[in-house]
Amino acid sequence: AARQSSQRLDAVFTSLPQRSKPLLLQPPSNGLSIEGLAVAVPGTQTITLSNITFAVKAGSVVAVIGPSAAGKSTLARAITGVWPLARGAVRLDGAAYSSWSPEELGKHVGYLPQDVQLFDGTITENICRFEENPDSLKVITASQMACVHEMVLRLPNGYETRIGSAGSVLSAGQRQRIALARALYGNPFLVVLDEPNSNLDSDGEAALIKAIEGVKARGGIVIVIAHRPSVLGAADTVAVIGGGQLTAIGPKDEILRKVLRYPVSAPAALAVAADGKKA
Repeated sequence: AARQSSQRLDAVFTSLPQRSKPLLLQPPSNGLSIEGLAVAVPGTQTITLSNITFAVKAGSVVAVIGPSAAGKSTLARAITGVWPLARGAVRLDGAAYSSWSPEELGKHVGYLPQDVQLFDGTITENICRFEENPDSLKVITASQMACVHEMVLRLPNGYETRIGSAGSVLSAGQRQRIALARALYGNPFLVVLDEPNSNLDSDGEAALIKAIEGVKARGGIVIVIAHRPSVLGAADTVAVIGGGQLTAIGPKDEILRKVLRYPVSAPAALAVAADGKKA
């Protein structure tokens, strides 16, 4: 049952249009481009995000900020392919997602959703996305990148500890950190993190920042939906979403001066005007 449930994690890739003999593309290494993206809630024709266009070079961290219900999580779901596009394209090294085989694309995109979902199985199974023959070294490497390796070793059966339905054996913070390791498994080129520090303590936040910086250092791309100011420290670019539109994007310091109501060091959650202008 756990293995079947885990397939939901990869449903995005298996649901993408497939060719009978997809071309085997080289692993992406140059950049991500979003072109005229528009998204509707699945099962409806109501556009909730539209006219989104920007490009990100390898070795970059983009923090996405904005008010509640502005469309930030929708953007994350669209970039990872969890939600289909109504218009536009998401490309890695110029290749639209539909150009990749689902299996290959899945290797290059890591995703930590806002609502963390773990499954009844072992720590190893959850980190490796229930692969038939998991690579132990990759599992441990992902755990170390997420700074969760020592925590796992302290569990009753280490990596073979069964975590129960929805990860019920673990605390909310532990679940979020295991899910971060899952997003980092296999060193994907693109890592999308949706409010990844919502359940983390100070140690967990420090581990998160270290993981983000690690992806950047190896030439990957991180898109992080930011709610707490602390995560902005690792970003070099900030994008502002308001009312389903991209209202601003650019160098972090420049954008924050324009749109934040409070200094970055403020302990309060980020507060941004819906139109991307200082309120």
